[in-house]
Amino acid sequence: MNVRTICLAILFDGEATGYEIRKLSVEGEYAYFIDASFGSIYPALAKLESDGLVVSRVEQQDGKPAKKVYAITETGRRTFIAALFENLGDDQFRSEFLLFARFASELPASLVEFRLNERLKQIETQIADLDVLCEKHSHPGDAWVIAYGRTCLAAARDYIHAHRGGLIALARPDTGNAAAAE
Repeated sequence: MNVRTICLAILFDGEATGYEIRKLSVEGEYAYFIDASFGSIYPALAKLESDGLVVSRVEQQDGKPAKKVYAITETGRRTFIAALFENLGDDQFRSEFLLFARFASELPASLVEFRLNERLKQIETQIADLDVLCEKHSHPGDAWVIAYGRTCLAAARDYIHAHRGGLIALARPDTGNAAAAE
């Protein structure tokens, strides 16, 4: 799947501005599906419009610049559904935390413990965010996807809780350098 597909997915549920599409696909609930950069959204929307898959209109706003609102066409809907029939690529997972954990043996134990606690807090925040997101959506597919994400995060949390001692044991003894733990 590509940026064009994620734009069509967002518009499948209703009209949106380019800014809203960009926000949803880069840092919102659609950011979990594919990697779409800020710079790729507007060219994708322009191409979708030239291909007749979306249409746009300009809305004037009081005291603000006009905004361009996009809507998916019937052809765009069919194209989006057809894209879902294509072979899916592998999931991609990247984690700075896992890079840190990989080199725990080179770091002081206090820093490793600090980062584990930090990661646990991040996971709890992400789980809470998904719980709020679940309350906002009523589509059964949304509920399934959110529950899947929540389950993956809970498994990561549980793994860290169960195995944190092993990672800390790999670390170097502290030398009293408090600056290393930030």
